[in-house]
Amino acid sequence: MTSFDYTNSDVPVVLTIASSDSGAGSGVQADLKTFSALDVFGTCAITAVTAQSPTEFRRMHALPADLVKEQIMSVSDGFPISAAKTGLLPTRELVEMVVEADEDCGIPILVVDPRMITSGGVRLMDVAAVEALKSALLPVARVVTPNVHECEILAGFPIGSVEDLRKAAQVISDKYEIACVATGGALPGEYLTDVLCDEGQISEFVHDRVKVSETHGAGCTYSAALTAMIAKGMLLTDAVQESRLLVSRALREAWHVGPHVPLHLSVR
Repeated sequence: MTSFDYTNSDVPVVLTIASSDSGAGSGVQADLKTFSALDVFGTCAITAVTAQSPTEFRRMHALPADLVKEQIMSVSDGFPISAAKTGLLPTRELVEMVVEADEDCGIPILVVDPRMITSGGVRLMDVAAVEALKSALLPVARVVTPNVHECEILAGFPIGSVEDLRKAAQVISDKYEIACVATGGALPGEYLTDVLCDEGQISEFVHDRVKVSETHGAGCTYSAALTAMIAKGMLLTDAVQESRLLVSRALREAWHVGPHVPLHLSVR
């Protein structure tokens, strides 16, 4: 019988506070897959249950804030959390609860993936939740990873170019005193550009665009990878670069599963 060594106490523990995706392409499922591929121990607190596939969002049910907090506290009491990320927080109560839990648990690093709207235009956060995210959650987090549409909401102006994206990253970073990674996948062009603004320093990351028919879960995977890499001690600029490379590889290696081609993270 093969013996295994489970005594390694140096494995970082990371927490995702996000919704469940029945199609397993985004949310908690995508986060845990990413954590596993990057050799960190993933834990979770589920904020909402969704009925969805890669191409259809049918229904969402938000869980009570006290139940979500109990999940976070249970994980925090049981494990030394190195970093956490948030995904979908559909209500103001859930956003405010995460702020409380972050303070109570002393989570060292918090990454916010502001899941506000689906690619199909379905609103995921109500207006009060968005305002609570702006006023309460972003100021206590280390990094926020908005896509183009989320940047428009947080920065307050339309974005149609990399120059606009650069301006938005600066505005968001300055306004909320947070590192902002503005991801440019929704902008047109042969290349994809992500922009990092951290303490006034702008860095741009240009990558070849992977041409695929489905990108469902790419944003969740990106922010989860960023969280895992930061938890392992990687510098933020390096983590931004490596996270995009990981997502690009996952899109190139997508599996054909029935009528869909969900991205695939191979463990290497």
